[in-house]
Amino acid sequence: MMNKLRDRAQAGQMLAQKLSAYNRPEVIVLGLPRGGVLVAYEVAKALHVPLDVCIVRKLGLPGHKELAIGAIASDGVRVLNYDVISHLNISSKTIDEVAARELRELQRRDHTYRGQRPLPDLRHHTIILVDDGIATGSTIRAAIAVLKQEQPKQIIVAVPVAPPDICKQLKTEVDEVVCLIQPEPMYTIAIWYDHFSQITDEQVRHLLEESTLRGCLKSFEGSNFMPTASP
Repeated sequence: MMNKLRDRAQAGQMLAQKLSAYNRPEVIVLGLPRGGVLVAYEVAKALHVPLDVCIVRKLGLPGHKELAIGAIASDGVRVLNYDVISHLNISSKTIDEVAARELRELQRRDHTYRGQRPLPDLRHHTIILVDDGIATGSTIRAAIAVLKQEQPKQIIVAVPVAPPDICKQLKTEVDEVVCLIQPEPMYTIAIWYDHFSQITDEQVRHLLEESTLRGCLKSFEGSNFMPTASP
């Protein structure tokens, strides 16, 4: 097993090698913002398939935001960590307040990243869902729950690093799980990268626009259109 990843770009390139069989027309790569989009960008570029985002937000316990009590995704779909909620006796009111706040941020990000671009039609497509790592699994499960509602042909989870028990659980929820490093214990995602800088909304938007432009150029090159000389 490898020790560490250099950065998110290298992680995406390495994942792409393991996903080479998915260089197919029906494949769409979805990255989880923010960091997951950098990994997903490299996967989509290597496989020559479209890139988009799947926006979900972790529901952090007030006062201890790193402790996930669940996650929320598009259309208000929630995935809750009932073990944590029960153990800490967290009220429904608290959960609703946290969810409402995170939903506002989710909607802001959707507008920032996508603008007026419509959501892709995921029906009958093979979806490769990418993040830069998995810690508790609540965020990725929220994304999976949303994607299943779209009736895709397949869902593939691809991540550079995740705990082995989470990978094992996810294999029962999706069609395939591809993971480069499965450390035990996991600690945090960041320690498995040499460079794990904060990613901005502008970086995410730029990568999505660049990927869209690349797709348009590919379609143009594959068309039968040939410009004619002006008389």
